[in-house]
Amino acid sequence: MSEVLVLVDHVAGTVRKPTYELLTLARRLGEPSAVFIGGAEAGQVVADAVKAYGAEKVYVIDDTDIRDYLVAPKAEALQQLAVGKDLAAILLPSSAENKEIAGRLAVKLGSGLITDAVDVAADGTATQSVFAGSHTLTAKVTKGVPIITVKPNSATPEESAADGTVTPFVVTVSEAARTARVEETRPREATGRPELTEAAIVVSGGRGTGGDFGPVEDLADVLGAAVGASRAAVDSGWMPHTLQVGQTGKTVAPQLYVAVGISGAIQHRAGMQTSKTIVAVNKDEEAPILDLVDFGVVGDLHTVLPALTGEINKRKG
Repeated sequence: MSEVLVLVDHVAGTVRKPTYELLTLARRLGEPSAVFIGGAEAGQVVADAVKAYGAEKVYVIDDTDIRDYLVAPKAEALQQLAVGKDLAAILLPSSAENKEIAGRLAVKLGSGLITDAVDVAADGTATQSVFAGSHTLTAKVTKGVPIITVKPNSATPEESAADGTVTPFVVTVSEAARTARVEETRPREATGRPELTEAAIVVSGGRGTGGDFGPVEDLADVLGAAVGASRAAVDSGWMPHTLQVGQTGKTVAPQLYVAVGISGAIQHRAGMQTSKTIVAVNKDEEAPILDLVDFGVVGDLHTVLPALTGEINKRKG
């Protein structure tokens, strides 16, 4: 059976949910093999995590010599790993960095590339949601090894025990790949909230907050939710781009999505419309978001949210 390489999405060796989603999809195509680029000492920990989702092999690429550089060394590492193997596909979680890695890798391997897929069938046909979610199309790579980046929350992770055999792989990185170096990194301030793209509940605020995200954050905290923001809120400087939900931000598909003070422009809807249950709070009864929701509240968020937060606290208490 042909191998399917899956690039592991992790933070300091802690595997993130998109990896398990991709391993689940990879089992449709062939035999999944995880590719971990990180500290060699974390290889076994990663292997123990991913083998529960079908990873027969775990290629461990020590990033000691490449972690301070941008995407080029990772693309070269994947190229060297892929050469000489019978591969059915290479899957990567769809992020800004990984899409650039995938593009470089496609050029190096002479392969076709599909980005931002939301599903991958057994025959390699990928489904994409395009034009801000207004159209769905299918595409299939016709040359080389299919390279596909898949959006988070596109599949439900399904466990399937496998060997997870650790296989160290040594790469040789060219000088050309070392021309862009990271000079400084700063850890993001911890909030204690779940990661936006992995959260079961998301509470997002928009222009209607007027820049006061206090009620949004209070509701999120009492629900154990992640906080998101519309593009208008991000462009106004009220929230960082890392929390933007939408076509040019992150795509989320939680069990519950609460849109607060968000009009519902198509750009925003593209990033959250696949949520299982959608609730909106907006003082404009003609706001487009209210046409999309399962439950809508017409009212001032600064009145509605504190009352809702208080009621939830009372029932929890």
